[in-house]
Amino acid sequence: MTDLHHSPHPVIFFDGVCNLCTGSVQFVIRHDPQHYFRFASLQSELGQQFLQQNGLSADTFDSFIVWEDGKYYTESTAALRVARKLSGPWPGLYAFILLPAFIRNSVYRIVAKNRYRWFGKKEACWVPTAELTSLFISR
Repeated sequence: MTDLHHSPHPVIFFDGVCNLCTGSVQFVIRHDPQHYFRFASLQSELGQQFLQQNGLSADTFDSFIVWEDGKYYTESTAALRVARKLSGPWPGLYAFILLPAFIRNSVYRIVAKNRYRWFGKKEACWVPTAELTSLFISR
């Protein structure tokens, strides 16, 4: 497994068949001109190992997870930690971190629960273009 403990880049784990999730990854890539983030689907070998090693469900992909500085963050906290590193106005969203997590995460969970119905689902994981493959980790 890739040694995440020594990676200078945070890794975003995402549901590779969810249209909302893959769209979010593409949004992050467009607003991350320094290529700060790396990506791995939760369904990938690395994603499955990460989930197992951290005692997380290896068959439920309803959370956006960020591994950063030796810790992992989930749900709204993960999304806000990503937003604060993007270019443009997006770091301003980090102010929502001041809201209690139970409020932020209730909104997050509503979207997560309905994401396939609202945004659709692919039959297989999204495959990045050749120029983006260096930003993705599979193992």
